[in-house]
Amino acid sequence: MKETSRLRKLLSFGKWPILNKWPFPQGRRFPQRRFLWGAIGIVLLILLYTFAILPLVEAKKKAEEEILLKRRALLRYEEYLGNRKIFEEELDRTQKQYEMIQRRLLAGETPQLGAASLQETVRRLSEKNSVSIRSFRMLEPKEIDSYRKISIQIDFNPNNSMLNLGQFIYDIETHEKELMISEMELLVLNIRMPNQVQGSMVISGLMKGTKSKEKGKER
Repeated sequence: MKETSRLRKLLSFGKWPILNKWPFPQGRRFPQRRFLWGAIGIVLLILLYTFAILPLVEAKKKAEEEILLKRRALLRYEEYLGNRKIFEEELDRTQKQYEMIQRRLLAGETPQLGAASLQETVRRLSEKNSVSIRSFRMLEPKEIDSYRKISIQIDFNPNNSMLNLGQFIYDIETHEKELMISEMELLVLNIRMPNQVQGSMVISGLMKGTKSKEKGKER
C-alpha cells in the first residue's frame, strides 16, 4: 500500500512541473472540422490524380508508342538500305528480261499489223532459202494470257531441194522473233522424185494482248 501511494505521488503533475508545459488535449474538439479537412484532402488528391498524374501517364504511354513506331520504321528503312543493291539488281534483271521478251514479239498494235509483220518475215526467209510461196492467208487470232497469237497459213510450190526446205523450217524455229510452226503438211508429187515436195504450213507468232495493254494503261 505504501509503495502504491508513493507511485501515485511521483506520477502526479504537481511533482513534475515540466509536464505542465506540454499541450495535452483536454478531450476531443472540433470533430466536424477535422472531417471537413479530410474530405477536402481526398478531393484534392482525386483532382491531382485526374488532371495531373493521369494525363502525364497517358502522355508518357503515347510517347513510348510513337518512339516504338519510329524505331520500327527506322529498322525497315535500314533493312531497305541494306537490301537496296539486291533490289536494284533484281529490278535491272527484270527490266532486261522484259525488253528481251518485247523484242521477240511481233510488231504492230492490231492483229492485221501483226500478221503483216509475220508475213514479211516469212517472205524474207523463203527468198533466202529459195522456197517459192504460192499464197498467204491470215487465220483467226487467239488470246493467250497476256499475249495474242497471230497465225498465217502458207502454201508453197514444189521444191526441188529438201535441204533448202529444211533450212527454211530451221530459220523459222530459231528466228529472233518468237515464231513457231504449229501445223505442217508435206506432199510428194512423184515417188520417183522424192525431193520434189510441196505443201502448207501454219506459222505463228506472238504480240501484245489486250490484257497487257489494259495493265499498261492502269500503270
